[in-house]
Amino acid sequence: MTTTEQALLLARWQFAFTVSFHIIFPAISIGLASYLAVLEGLWLKTRKAVYKELFFFWSKIFAVGFGMGVVSGVVMSYEFGTNWAGFSSVAGAVTGPLLAFEVMTAFFLEAGFLGVMLFGWTKVGPRAHFFATCMVATGTLISTFWILSSNSWMQTPQGHAIVDGRVVPVDWLKIVFNPSFPYRLVHMALAAFIVAAAIVGACAAWHLLRGRRDEAVKKSFSMALWMLLVVVPIQIEAGDAHGLNTREHQPAKIAAIEGLWETEKGGTSLNLVGWPDMQAEETKYAVKIPHLGSLILTHSWDGEIQGLKSFPAEDRPNSTIVFWSFRTMVGMGMLLLLMALLGLALRRGGRLYEARWFQRFVLFMGPSGLIALLAGWVTTEAGRQPWVVYGVLRTRDAVSPLTVDQVGTSLMIFVIVYFLVFGTGIYYMLKLMAKGPNLPRDVAEGEAADTGIGRDRFDHRPLSRPTDAIDE
Repeated sequence: MTTTEQALLLARWQFAFTVSFHIIFPAISIGLASYLAVLEGLWLKTRKAVYKELFFFWSKIFAVGFGMGVVSGVVMSYEFGTNWAGFSSVAGAVTGPLLAFEVMTAFFLEAGFLGVMLFGWTKVGPRAHFFATCMVATGTLISTFWILSSNSWMQTPQGHAIVDGRVVPVDWLKIVFNPSFPYRLVHMALAAFIVAAAIVGACAAWHLLRGRRDEAVKKSFSMALWMLLVVVPIQIEAGDAHGLNTREHQPAKIAAIEGLWETEKGGTSLNLVGWPDMQAEETKYAVKIPHLGSLILTHSWDGEIQGLKSFPAEDRPNSTIVFWSFRTMVGMGMLLLLMALLGLALRRGGRLYEARWFQRFVLFMGPSGLIALLAGWVTTEAGRQPWVVYGVLRTRDAVSPLTVDQVGTSLMIFVIVYFLVFGTGIYYMLKLMAKGPNLPRDVAEGEAADTGIGRDRFDHRPLSRPTDAIDE
């Protein structure tokens, strides 16, 4: 491997590291923002104190996650200029405006209403506060819209022309609503809801295992399992539609995901497990199920799927990586579906809050949404290689002219700083979850919940929404 190839590999590792840290926090924020809107809406409708207390509790965790998401996202913006100058030069006329649209719409909307949501309980009326919460939730979804539009254009570019080696926008509607965008937007939004539901469920399971049976814990446990029961099947259907779209526009990615080297006539087998060997051009130790690949990827018994050998060697994604990252994502999804169905069975049997084995399972599955999310992003991004803009710009042509020492040093600094800063933030979020929601006497007994007394006193201390110390 030449020094140029080493620098490219390190630059890719650095971006993969920073984006993997970053995506955790927006996913949590997107899911929790909508959950907070639901909680406050239920409180306005029923006036039950439990919903307001759950809002206070999860708003702390949302605030920490939102802040870390903003900070980690800024770092990535700088990386486009420092490590990927070729990408910015060639494709910046498209990706730059799309990211600017996100700032001008989603970020300004979130920033405008976030303070009201976190600190405005005694400053505005209940309906105005609920409107602010809904605007924050809407802002997170608008942000998802623009980010996924930009990333999807890199996967399935259209609506542009190449002038003097640079991408020039021609039709913004085609750029924004590119062929893979609707599928990837739905898939990502549902993934964020699953991430939040799994975390909420695991937090409640932790407290149930510790003997708590108050309404706040039971309510959050129940809501999380209902959410998973509804969303996970929809996500599976959305993933299937996304797979059909990917087969149409990125057939090499599908072949790599399936570890499929030869184009099989009369029906394609599914490699359930195996080890794709890029050098030997075969999937070793494969366990095959005849025709299942055709059924899943073409919805027909004898559908034909192109094998990796149909593409030039330099255009093939790394099948070893995406083969297993995809199966990790699907495996987590199946476990989440199993968990939701078990929860439904226990609910019908009246044992949902007493089955400790199930509560341990839900606690164990707390990170499963994030694992599935990260595995899915590895699949879609590594599967796009060797292109940074599919069919338009190769990754090797997008990297800045940096040395191995320069990229290696910055990567080492990122690793140290990220684990210190964001590791501390994650630890704090976990400590907040471990404390759990409380029902103070003044809230539990009724009207004091609406007076600005008790929990609402935190609203008078801007930028201090999370008020609990990390350690007792």
